Amino acid sequence: MDWTVSTAFKNLKEMEPKSVMDTAIIPTVDGIDMGVGSSEKGNIANVAKPRKKSMTSVYLKFFETAPDGKTRRCKFCGQSYSIATATGNLGRHLANRHPGYDKSGELVTTSSPQAANVVKKPQSHAKPPSVDFDHLNWLLIKLVILASFPPSMLEEKWLANSYKFLNPSIQLWPQDKFQAVIHEVFRSMQEDIKASLEQVTPKVSITLDFWTSYEQITYMSIVCHWIDDNWSFQKVLLDICRIPYPYGGAEIYSTLVKVLKMYNIENRILSCTHDNSQNAIHACHMLWQDLDGQKAGIFCFFPCAGRALNLIIEAGLRTTKPVVSKVRDFVLEMNSSLDLSDYFIQSAATYQEGSWKIPLDVSSRWSGNYLMLDIVRKASKSMDAVIRKFEEKLGPQMLLSSQEKNLANIMHAFLEPFYKTTNNICSNKMPTIGLVLFFMDHISETIAACRDSCHSPEWLKHAAEEMAKRAQSYNNQVSNIYTYMTAILDPRIKVELIPESLNSGNYLKEARINFLRYYATSHFHSLAGAYSGHEIEDRGPVSFAEELARKKRKPSMNNATTDELTQYLGEPPAPIATDVLEWWKVNSTRYPRLSLMARDFLAVQATSVAPEELFCSKGDEIDKQRYSMPYESAQCLLCVKSWTQSGLMLKYKSTKIDFESHGIGSFCWDGKWCHSNNGEETKMTNKHMV
Repeated sequence: MDWTVSTAFKNLKEMEPKSVMDTAIIPTVDGIDMGVGSSEKGNIANVAKPRKKSMTSVYLKFFETAPDGKTRRCKFCGQSYSIATATGNLGRHLANRHPGYDKSGELVTTSSPQAANVVKKPQSHAKPPSVDFDHLNWLLIKLVILASFPPSMLEEKWLANSYKFLNPSIQLWPQDKFQAVIHEVFRSMQEDIKASLEQVTPKVSITLDFWTSYEQITYMSIVCHWIDDNWSFQKVLLDICRIPYPYGGAEIYSTLVKVLKMYNIENRILSCTHDNSQNAIHACHMLWQDLDGQKAGIFCFFPCAGRALNLIIEAGLRTTKPVVSKVRDFVLEMNSSLDLSDYFIQSAATYQEGSWKIPLDVSSRWSGNYLMLDIVRKASKSMDAVIRKFEEKLGPQMLLSSQEKNLANIMHAFLEPFYKTTNNICSNKMPTIGLVLFFMDHISETIAACRDSCHSPEWLKHAAEEMAKRAQSYNNQVSNIYTYMTAILDPRIKVELIPESLNSGNYLKEARINFLRYYATSHFHSLAGAYSGHEIEDRGPVSFAEELARKKRKPSMNNATTDELTQYLGEPPAPIATDVLEWWKVNSTRYPRLSLMARDFLAVQATSVAPEELFCSKGDEIDKQRYSMPYESAQCLLCVKSWTQSGLMLKYKSTKIDFESHGIGSFCWDGKWCHSNNGEETKMTNKHMV
């Protein structure tokens, strides 16, 4: 379907010249065959005069005459024309601005007097512009999904009126049909996700995130992560689930297990990264007990490093929060006023305080808070100049005192390493647990140095003490063997860069045991293969014969597997800029067994959501969408949006809908592409889709 006005205009041009344009512009040049004896001028004049009257009345039903009798106004858009304007110009206005304005398709009708000596040529009738209304409704569904708008938006009268302004014959689907189609798209795409996960061979890791909507409904998102056979990182949103009252650990556990079983991955899950809440920790502990009882292999759970770092930073910002709030008020005013922003930019150039791009980030997240300190540190003169010039609007209380500026400058210098750390985590292609622990260890050292320095002011030492407590709480939660194994399998970290709290000889020994137990066999994909549950220490009694067999098996395998781990750890770490997955892809032939373990553990996430959603303003937009989403559509819209952003095509039952590769409105049906831009193909599309 061509969504421009060219189709309607083309139809008008293809008509007989006398029927639309030429006869209106040059009324005396008329394509009329004259009969015998009709060559007198008087006869011609008699014919031309009533024809002119006919032409001026052709579009009167689309234009109304002004009270002064000097202009005509379009009933659709209000565009005015002189009363003397030719009707051909009026026709072109309707064709260009309002294609399809005449439902009957009779764009031009004439009514000249019937004279015996005048014979009219047969007139051709243009077909009305064809509009695929279902195509338009599918575009609206795409808009609602990608923008996370509530479907109730489609009920608004202004939306239907806006489209009817362009084409009065347009019909939008009723609300219940929109809802039914969106829910069917969700079910269809969910089946594709299930089928895809059936093909995943490595272990998978999940992350949990929680929020509460305006309806006071608590939701949990579950995202699955894994590294495929080609060493590419993959992730997919499994579900958006409502957590039933009273929203405790038992309810989270029950909801989580249902989703894992629905996707048939409950026995392939390696780890869960949660949001650090006690309810989530309780649910993960219950899941660990469940999987441990089933002897399903390793399962571990980790706190979110990003949320822990946010809590650490908030403890440090507490003292300077009043200053940050005052600067944010100033930036909000400046972002909303062109005069203020222009004067700020001019002042910054005058005082050589750098270049600033308006609007500035006013997010209450870490990125916005640090920017408020950055403005005081780098552009305090420009800020003062703007406040003084627009004092009547801003008020003198917005000026910062010298004490407030000094406070902000000290905190800015102290938190600069934190800002660099979060930027590195957000921009890193693969922020593994090993790399994040490396950064968190640096943060702990920075806090300790400030706390123990004799040059730090007392208020800053007190803030550092609070920050150290939060950092220690995170370190206590991640100090375990599974964190250690995940960290050393990052070739950039290994043992050399691992934090001191994890650098334990016992951990290395346990890592070797786990390697031998679960990965030192070519039958890795079936954990019940070479080693059964009875072969694991402290898992129950074994027979005398089995004990003898174990003693003979272990030494033979111990040499090969120990050599892989020893050789890997014996080599120096790779540079920090190294692509971890590419490194393992290249070196997997050198470490065939160890690479299987690395592929599982490197998919374990250090944060429960993407780091930029925690530290940057992107998280504000996501929170707004989640908060305003009604219960009846939250699951469908948020899941489908995530799936399409992951590269999946919208799907309705067995039909895939592609708006990009084959042009807007292309639908894949039985392997053939059908374009909704003519009547026959539209019928086929409509029949099979809606």
